[in-house]
Amino acid sequence: MALLGKNLLDEPAPTYLEENSELVARFDAGDEAEDLAAAFPKEQLPWAILAEDALADGRTLEGYAYARVGYHRGLDALRGHGWKGHGPVPYSHEANRGFLRALAALGRAAAQIGEMDEAARIEKFLDDSDPQAATQIEAH
Repeated sequence: MALLGKNLLDEPAPTYLEENSELVARFDAGDEAEDLAAAFPKEQLPWAILAEDALADGRTLEGYAYARVGYHRGLDALRGHGWKGHGPVPYSHEANRGFLRALAALGRAAAQIGEMDEAARIEKFLDDSDPQAATQIEAH
């Protein structure tokens, strides 16, 4: 049996979410995140943007709530694509970014309200998903 190309560590393959072309078109056309979240409630990117904006404005609890929605919508989407609760979720894949941004925002909001155990868990989850994600999100 040839071992070339076989995953010897038995790690799961990366998960790649599907891009919603209608959401992307409306986002590129300048639609507001609030309108996009209402039109596409299962998509993570609008919730992540709402969370980031709320946190930037000092509305911590709103940011936490928006991030939590994006996070849970992301978990649903990941599971729907075969994700088993662990494994790579590459930031380099555009459609994964909404989930990863919501996850990062949830971690920031959790830290701001003093939930340091959740913030640490989320930081590890983000790093396990893609070690470069936090740096990429901060640069955004």
